[in-house]
Amino acid sequence: MACSSRSLDHLPSPEEAAGFLVRRLAGQGRTIATAESCTGGLIAESLTRIPGSSSVFGYGWVTYANEAKHDLLGVPWDILNEFGAVSEQTVCAMASGARLRADADFAVAVSGIAGPDGGSPGKPVGTVWIAWVRRDGSVHAERLLHPLPRQEFRSMVASYALMSPFLDV
Repeated sequence: MACSSRSLDHLPSPEEAAGFLVRRLAGQGRTIATAESCTGGLIAESLTRIPGSSSVFGYGWVTYANEAKHDLLGVPWDILNEFGAVSEQTVCAMASGARLRADADFAVAVSGIAGPDGGSPGKPVGTVWIAWVRRDGSVHAERLLHPLPRQEFRSMVASYALMSPFLDV
């Protein structure tokens, strides 16, 4: 587990971050898949706003319910039951499942609590786990805690997910 040390003060918009990522991946001939919960498809939507994104992005899943995480991405029930949807274990399994199913070079997965309700003492509103996985099987996950208004939170998570240095080759 890693806690973020990257600044969130100067994040680009999700579309700007997606544009940067699409250009970088296209230049490398690489692909990415997405698995989203709390962002509800914002990461995929940001990618598809970019002309030429079809060369790098072909698959995305919105898996808001635990059943969807299990049925569509193969997240084991024992992980969901023991650690919950908003956990390092779950986002790592989501990212791995998306990458495998899409046969992509990279995948990113997010699961968090956008609020205003749904938090708990152990997982307050503003908690999000983000995982990135590479074709070689290496995985990196980070937990962020930034309680923001719901739409700002979703935007911040999408931008952060698309700007990961882990997606560098």
